[in-house]
Amino acid sequence: MAGLTGKVLLINHGAMLMTNTLVATLKKAGIDTVHVEPRIEAIQFEKEGADAVVLFVGDYVYGSSDLLSYLKDFCFNTDTPLCVVGYEKELAEMEELISRSLIACEFKRPIDVKNLSAELQTIVRKENLNRKKQHHILLVDDDITFLQMMQEWLGSRYQVTAARSGMQAISYIAGHTSDLILLDYDMPVTSGPQILEMLRSEPNSAKIPVIFLTGKNDRESVMNVMRLKPEGYLLKSISKNELLEAVAHFFDTRKWDSLLSEF
Repeated sequence: MAGLTGKVLLINHGAMLMTNTLVATLKKAGIDTVHVEPRIEAIQFEKEGADAVVLFVGDYVYGSSDLLSYLKDFCFNTDTPLCVVGYEKELAEMEELISRSLIACEFKRPIDVKNLSAELQTIVRKENLNRKKQHHILLVDDDITFLQMMQEWLGSRYQVTAARSGMQAISYIAGHTSDLILLDYDMPVTSGPQILEMLRSEPNSAKIPVIFLTGKNDRESVMNVMRLKPEGYLLKSISKNELLEAVAHFFDTRKWDSLLSEF
């Protein structure tokens, strides 16, 4: 792992032998590793450039809802993996307090520092590779199983961010941009068409291309989808190869259109 560059933020209260050992091990691997106290101002000072955040769960966490809320927003809005270290009961509690969908990985105590270090090096390497991918896709779907499958399929070629609701997607777009949004047409609370309307009404998101995901292939359903003038639609029964071909064709077409517009 020599020559690997990256940064890991370790959040833990007080000095611990395990934390110090982990810092030393990761730094030997070429990863800048910073140990910070579980205070928002301390995290704000050191967060720049972090490839991963590691939270060591302790009693101090449970009385700090502001800290957890800040970590949730920071990791979601910056696509920074959040890893949690704790005993089995603590990990289960963190899944309730933070939401399992926002936790990238869990490490159950007692842990082997070498194994933890190796896992974090893999995460940092993956983040570095993601930055080299040209296009970013925002996936929006309330079906977590389908969302994870699509994220896995597309992740080999593109930077991918997953949102489990329309409003989570709107929150993400408020601070980021994407090259393409794959948006579930039928979602509870806020539907795909409503989200598209919100996106089109804001200057920073009005021109982001949207392709709807739909489970219905009858003529009336398709007409309803296309009436909203998205860039297209994909059936949720699509295969992996069909999906990758469709997305690649979309980006190739936009690149060609962009080149033609220059003449």
